[in-house]
Amino acid sequence: METETLQAAAEIDFSFFALFLRATFTVKLVMLLLIAASIWSWAIIITKHMAYRRARADAEDFDRKFWSGEPLDELFDQIGPNPGGSAEKVFASGMLEWRRSHRPDGGLIANAQSRIDRSMDVAIAKEGEELNKGLSFLATVASTAPFVGLFGTVWGIMHAFVEIAQQQNTNLAVVAPGIAEALLATGLGLLAAIPAAVFYNKLSVDSDNILASYEAFADEFATILSRQLDS
Repeated sequence: METETLQAAAEIDFSFFALFLRATFTVKLVMLLLIAASIWSWAIIITKHMAYRRARADAEDFDRKFWSGEPLDELFDQIGPNPGGSAEKVFASGMLEWRRSHRPDGGLIANAQSRIDRSMDVAIAKEGEELNKGLSFLATVASTAPFVGLFGTVWGIMHAFVEIAQQQNTNLAVVAPGIAEALLATGLGLLAAIPAAVFYNKLSVDSDNILASYEAFADEFATILSRQLDS
């Protein structure tokens, strides 16, 4: 009898596709949700990695131009008021406010320094929103995917016990498929959550470092302008 049970269990298809097809509608829905969350998470991870790499490259390129000794007015005329790079946008916002702060007679309007600082702060805040866009989804997946998978597992095991009760049979061939289908949901939950958690932490640190470089540049630029204001 035991040999027949083992042989029957061995003939069961435990492939991912077969387990998915045998699962109940609720467990299938959970699996599809977790697969979609995992795919979307990886799309965000890849997109953000490329965006951060491009932002660092643009910042390094602009930094070389800024400290090349070229007059700031000429540099601003080259990049224009609406440049593409994030570091250039911070610079352009400060220079635009600097020019607006001059009266027709060449003098400066009062509180020019504070307006320039606020203008650059606003530009940095906008770039921060763009850098952090999508990271909240990774955090959500990292925190909720294991519980969604666990819900699928609990539901699947409950269904497996219902099958056992209906068939009045507890041999391995009856129990194994339902348990395997249920545990697959937990596995998919972890498969979605682990990369999301790891890359959320990494991308958050990368974003903070990029924003810190913008803030450091804004402070240096503000210092340069303050010297001209005091002269």
